[in-house]
Amino acid sequence: MAAASTPESPALVLAPTDQAPGHARRFLVERFRELGIAETYVGRVVVTELVTNSYKHVGFGHIVVRVLPDVRDGLVRIEVWDQGAGTPEVRPENYEATSGRGLLMLAQLVQDWGVRPLVEEGKVVWVAYAP
Repeated sequence: MAAASTPESPALVLAPTDQAPGHARRFLVERFRELGIAETYVGRVVVTELVTNSYKHVGFGHIVVRVLPDVRDGLVRIEVWDQGAGTPEVRPENYEATSGRGLLMLAQLVQDWGVRPLVEEGKVVWVAYAP
């Protein structure tokens, strides 16, 4: 699925800290407002999960967040880029685990998601959903 994005799509560049998810949520709410999208709950959950994974599992380099409309499908696309080489995977449900449920939850909230490795370094984890 390709997003109908333009080079003018704003991006938020974050340091990999525990403050990053909060900054990403505020950025998403502002972008949704600009795009005329009133419901932000799922978007805030998604961007929090993706940014948290970036800072906890990569822990170095910048995290870049973009929120883009996909006008062809009526979806919104959230992309989080980081410099990590690892690929996130949905873990099997484990009722005794204290973490590791985020991607499983995310996959149930959105229409589609995936990981796109970058040639230069890192990856983009993206989701698409109808707000």
